[in-house]
Amino acid sequence: MRFPLSILDLAFLGEGQSARDALEGCVAVAQRAEELGYARVWYAEHHNFSSIASSATSVLIAHVAAHTKTIRLGAGGIMLPNHAPLIIAEQFGTLASLHPGRIDLGLGRAPGTDPATSRALRHDSAVDSFPADVLELQAYLGDETRVAGVNAIPGRGTHVPLYILGSSLFGATLAASYGLPFAFASHFAPSALQEAVATYRRAFKPSAQLKAPYAIAGVNVIAADTNDDAQHHFHLTKRMRLKALLGRGRHWTDAQADDVLASPAGQMIEDMCTYSAVGTPGTVRTYLERFRTLADADELITVHSTATHDARLRSVSLLAECIR
Repeated sequence: MRFPLSILDLAFLGEGQSARDALEGCVAVAQRAEELGYARVWYAEHHNFSSIASSATSVLIAHVAAHTKTIRLGAGGIMLPNHAPLIIAEQFGTLASLHPGRIDLGLGRAPGTDPATSRALRHDSAVDSFPADVLELQAYLGDETRVAGVNAIPGRGTHVPLYILGSSLFGATLAASYGLPFAFASHFAPSALQEAVATYRRAFKPSAQLKAPYAIAGVNVIAADTNDDAQHHFHLTKRMRLKALLGRGRHWTDAQADDVLASPAGQMIEDMCTYSAVGTPGTVRTYLERFRTLADADELITVHSTATHDARLRSVSLLAECIR
């Protein structure tokens, strides 16, 4: 491919689908991505979303890794405040031991859910502890622990590569100061993309893991055989996001959701979808080449959030073909 291209898969649960359907869909997407030369597939930790089945992220990675051979797999990301660093080091140390050279660990500092669910997760870590937690986790995966007498087994010595995820200048600054790759969540939080990447590149300090800055930018992609088909799936995607984010605790018909999308309240969803490559392969290729320049990104991680599994696989395939 002309530049590294990856996939962020949230194990989307379409209407009428079971969790098993969604999880097996992840296997099919990863297998297709492996065949087509994608760099990696990541899975994101979210909780209590009726349309997302990637909550047990490390378990999902293990399942997909067992059904693929070479493609890199990882978390994009683990919401570290929900977990003790030692637990994550053990989980990803286990994954790296079973699948050496294939596991990534992206880390975010948000809970990945609403306040009530955060409490149900027994979330009691302040986000202020995130920088220290990252260092503690990194040490568990390295050769010397920061906590005397405590080691991650499996984990120690695996050196699973860490990535800092973010949608603000905080993550950019932290990634730069720690000398880690930085992935910006521009597929749903686009506003600070250019400033964050510029800050990261300007402040980057080389580390044992990374000698030069490496930035990844998220972008929505719906590639289809016709523009009408792509726009149809894009509308279904926005409807799905609206129901997931604003429709909690209520049942909206498709018509009601479309009314909200067309109202001022729907502007949030439109804003989230600012960076979206939608259309036929040529249109998508042109958009992504321009977006990569705009984002100053070394790699693009694409989100194919179509309403059906078949459309997702088609989008993944068409994108790879047009970028080669």
